[in-house]
Amino acid sequence: MMDAQHPEPHVALIVEDEPYVRELAAALLEETALDVVEVETAEAALDYLKEQGSEVALVFADVRLPGEMDGVHLAKAACTLWPTIRIVLTSGDPNAASDGLPEGVTFIPKPWRGLDVLVQAEKAVQDPLPPVA
Repeated sequence: MMDAQHPEPHVALIVEDEPYVRELAAALLEETALDVVEVETAEAALDYLKEQGSEVALVFADVRLPGEMDGVHLAKAACTLWPTIRIVLTSGDPNAASDGLPEGVTFIPKPWRGLDVLVQAEKAVQDPLPPVA
């Protein structure tokens, strides 16, 4: 349990450029104990993390995103700068999991099952990653 100055992370950050898929993931994650924030690009996700990273428990991101940064690069940056955040990447390309995912990042192929996403959200809430010493 964290103290009032360091509240427990409570946000699921969804990074998906397809509105239907993003809204589906948001609707699913809104049924958990996490607050949901939606963005369309990795750059927007990094901007959010820079401001609110201590509040984020889970990043659920597509591998293929518009802009200069894809989901893999976002995951690498997030793992380095916010190592306690659970990262889940998804893609319709089954080879995306072999694109050099950082250690500890979970890959769920599209079309993903709601249960798989909920399991990862539950892990983010119930079994947070320990801070790096």
